[in-house]
Amino acid sequence: MNGSNPPVLLDTNAIIESHRVSAWKALAGGHRLETVEDCITETQTGFQLRRQEQRIPVEELRKKLAAIHSVENRERAELAIQIEGIALDIGEESLWAHARGRKGAWLLCGPDKASMRCGVRLGFRKRIISLEELLENVGHKPKIALKYNYTKKWSNDALADLVFEERDRREQLRY
Repeated sequence: MNGSNPPVLLDTNAIIESHRVSAWKALAGGHRLETVEDCITETQTGFQLRRQEQRIPVEELRKKLAAIHSVENRERAELAIQIEGIALDIGEESLWAHARGRKGAWLLCGPDKASMRCGVRLGFRKRIISLEELLENVGHKPKIALKYNYTKKWSNDALADLVFEERDRREQLRY
């Protein structure tokens, strides 16, 4: 793991996709990966309905993560006030509630537009990173293609759209 890389907060979908394309080991070996308890729980929800490559043994997951954070209801409530109108699932909500109170450098990988909109609204656009970019940073090219919403192109396009939409929303709120 490169000590100069900031910690990476992963949402449930990024964890599942990295397992699906057999990139978890490379990702965990090259980045300090962190998440929240609610994302761990979500990786196990519907476990029996997933294909074999999407099944993630919880012990293996916990072992490879540098930190798993708990989130208090107060933190979720403070987030809800700041992001009124954005519907997040519980894992994303907990991840952003944790992230907004962090000090120092960090990145967040979560390929969902609602989650990304939350990051833009909170002023963290530059901390949002695609799974593809994280894997490129450690020199790993999966043999199985990433789903499109985990790519740099999708992430950059989505972020650009969200920045403009949020700017327009702020302008409308002024009038």
